[in-house]
Amino acid sequence: MSADTFFDSNVLLYILSADQVRASHSFALASGGGVISVQVLSEFANVAKKKFGMHIPEIKELLSTLRRFLVVRELNLATHERGLDIAERYRFSIYDSMLLASALEARCRTFYSEDLHHGQRIEGLTIRNPFR
Repeated sequence: MSADTFFDSNVLLYILSADQVRASHSFALASGGGVISVQVLSEFANVAKKKFGMHIPEIKELLSTLRRFLVVRELNLATHERGLDIAERYRFSIYDSMLLASALEARCRTFYSEDLHHGQRIEGLTIRNPFR
């Protein structure tokens, strides 16, 4: 894995899952390096708190660990506008489109997500479900 791989929050959240196979697979993928955006950090923190009942200090510690392996991309107006174009063209949700825009701006070739269309290519970026 390298900086040409982008992770959706739904893949990283399996690290917290009771599903040990997916949890260890997700951690192994992330520890190999890759890219996320600030949006992924926010989505991860929200689900960790609401669904998994984690406290903010625990969430901060876990996110700090993930940031050791993953490059975090800032969000900007260009990313937002590109995300809107992707949403319009491909009919993805606004939030998924923003992630795809971040991955494209980071020049990633692979986008790991459990929610999108496995194998679909968008402007040179291939969506992969790592659990298939």
